[in-house]
Amino acid sequence: MAAMADVARQAGVSISTVSHVINGTRFVAEETRQRVLAAVEETGYIHRGARSLVASSTKSIGLAISAISNYYFADFVAALEAQVRLTGYTLLLTDTHDDRDEELKVVQALHQRRVDGILLATEAHGTGSSSLRYLDELGIPTVLVDRCASARFDQVGTENVESSARMVLHLAQVGHRRIGTVAGRDGLMTSTERLKGYHVGLTRAGLPFDPGLVAQGGSNATAAEVSVNALMELPEPPTALFVANNHMTIGVMRALDRRGVRVPEDIALTVFDDFEWASIFRPRLTAIAQPIREIAARSVQMLVDRIDAPDQPPRTVRLKPRFMHRDSCGCLR
Repeated sequence: MAAMADVARQAGVSISTVSHVINGTRFVAEETRQRVLAAVEETGYIHRGARSLVASSTKSIGLAISAISNYYFADFVAALEAQVRLTGYTLLLTDTHDDRDEELKVVQALHQRRVDGILLATEAHGTGSSSLRYLDELGIPTVLVDRCASARFDQVGTENVESSARMVLHLAQVGHRRIGTVAGRDGLMTSTERLKGYHVGLTRAGLPFDPGLVAQGGSNATAAEVSVNALMELPEPPTALFVANNHMTIGVMRALDRRGVRVPEDIALTVFDDFEWASIFRPRLTAIAQPIREIAARSVQMLVDRIDAPDQPPRTVRLKPRFMHRDSCGCLR
């Protein structure tokens, strides 16, 4: 049976360096790290170690998510925790702050805690990211939640493109020709997909794409407020808006209120993500409601399946959201 010393000899490094690479406890230069990982594969050390970890299950699941900065994720975490509890596991929560470096650190920390598997709402795209590469190379049971970033992993999320396109097409069908959008932060899979849906909706409505009507909301209220103010200063401001997440909606509504712009009398407003108070707010918000409980249930079950059967092919599940037709789009008056 290969030992850590065998890996160290094969890679030409110290045993401590091998330990740091495997456990993620210290930065190791990329060239050295790749040499160690190659030696691990050649000696079979990680494979045997992984079997050992499975045999000594901690009955814990790690969750790496930006739980503080996104209000949708607060509800999502509660739903995940309830589902994890039903399986007999314990949930360990870490906050990635939607930062790639921090995401890698918390993934490594969860691995060091010997969790049986990880649920990750990743900030990045594809296995080129450090955290996804780390999870992939070490064979850690993982399910990507909300943001379906790599088909190399099990992943569960909402269908974003068609649902966003439907909302934009709805606005066009009730007569709007200058439809703006407040887009999420660049690099997030959900932002990319919802912006693509905005394009698709315009195309289906026969409307031209105007880059001047795309506001960069940064997936947060402050940036969204600034961006919407810029939109409303245009010589021909939009008559309708599609906001790509709930956090940005707060900033958009604040900006419109401070400018004295009435919804829906002066501008139609539609949003991605439903709020608990969206149906009692006046006007009631027309929204795309994500199936939070179903995403949580499927994510946890897929992770338990992956822990039990690590060699099965990865699966991607996209769940259909609900179209909550209320007052803010203006067509029910």
